[in-house]
Amino acid sequence: MDDDDRPRPRGDAASLLAGESLDSYSLDELDARVATLEAEIARVTAHRNQAATHKLAAEALFKPKAP
Repeated sequence: MDDDDRPRPRGDAASLLAGESLDSYSLDELDARVATLEAEIARVTAHRNQAATHKLAAEALFKPKAP
């Protein structure tokens, strides 16, 4: 079985990050974390936009034709 076919948990990583104490991080580590999270937000946003475009194209293709 391909790994892509297996069910995967959703939202766990973000929930863990949100609950993690930041007290032990230095300013440089916090800056690096912010940069990493901003890059991930950009990646997820781009994927979401691509999925929305795909959905609109599919809806237009399968839209019932007016009589």
